[in-house]
Amino acid sequence: MTFCLKSTIIKPEKGTNINNIIVLLHGYGGDGKDISMLTLNWKRHMPNTIFICPNAHEPCAINPSGYQWFDLTKDNPDYVLEETLKAEKKLNRFLDEVKNEYNLDNDKICLSGFSQGCMMSINIGLTSKQQFNCIVGFSGKIINLQDLKIRKKNSTDILLIHGDQDDIVPPTHLLEAKDFFLRESFNVETHFIKNCGHHIPIEASSIALNYILKKLNN
Repeated sequence: MTFCLKSTIIKPEKGTNINNIIVLLHGYGGDGKDISMLTLNWKRHMPNTIFICPNAHEPCAINPSGYQWFDLTKDNPDYVLEETLKAEKKLNRFLDEVKNEYNLDNDKICLSGFSQGCMMSINIGLTSKQQFNCIVGFSGKIINLQDLKIRKKNSTDILLIHGDQDDIVPPTHLLEAKDFFLRESFNVETHFIKNCGHHIPIEASSIALNYILKKLNN
């Protein structure tokens, strides 16, 4: 099947049952191939998992060879929120197609993303009527605290990881998100990676892998 978002897909070995799905959402200016690099280590630990890494629906305004989930050229919170809601519609349609194709429900799906992809994973994951298996976010933030507080519909477990030297999405956003989730009674785990900027180092990848394995095996 061709999904509504062009995707890099890493399938299990031929003849292996697909029991779980990990959806990986790239950052601003990236694409599905970029974020799929995480699977190089992960896939051997999850033989019954398919990894699906979609390109966002829009070319990136400052990097036309990459994609964006929402435009960042205007520093206007209302505009940004409006653009993220458009992206959510696209992603929800995409996820419905994925679930229908592999006959799996949200409880068998982990949503994960980097930077802008992390922000979208949080919004998509927590505004769904049905809880996901887990959400794993790298170097992101909550796009709009007030909006999420109003629209959240489930309490999916969350892991957030952030570099303590991130100068693109400041690490204070992790603390802000952690405070929000604790106040709203979510199960949230957070990790700061020392001397790390705006990227996903091996340490962060390993922490995420162990968390996902624990959740998928529950």
